[in-house]
Amino acid sequence: MSDSGSKIRFLDNGDGTITDVKLGLMWSKDTLSKSCINHTKASTICSRLDLGGYTDWRLPTVEEQFLLADRTKHAPTIDTEAFPDTKNAWYWSSTESAEDWFYAWVVYFNYGGAIDRHRDGDDAYVRAVRSLAGT
Repeated sequence: MSDSGSKIRFLDNGDGTITDVKLGLMWSKDTLSKSCINHTKASTICSRLDLGGYTDWRLPTVEEQFLLADRTKHAPTIDTEAFPDTKNAWYWSSTESAEDWFYAWVVYFNYGGAIDRHRDGDDAYVRAVRSLAGT
């Protein structure tokens, strides 16, 4: 609990994962790529991830990732206590663009916006997520 008595949203599990109490999700604490990568590589990193004793990691939807953006912050627009290595950059989502399936949505943690980017471009970083339902 914080000093105001409000509920804490992010819990550091001490194993490289963060539990998002509000959304019922578990996130990788760290950015999983050292540089910008394409969408296929981002999806592969998530699907092969073994972190915190779990192997059911995936690329987040744009809605899930967009809800991480904290617009009371800037550069990066995220809780930096929970996610200290977040880049002021784009992060891939699993959500494809309705206009063209060659594009997928990304969230920009410099200011908290979102846009679609071509999947083949080495344009974004990656953070994995898993659902807490059923665990």
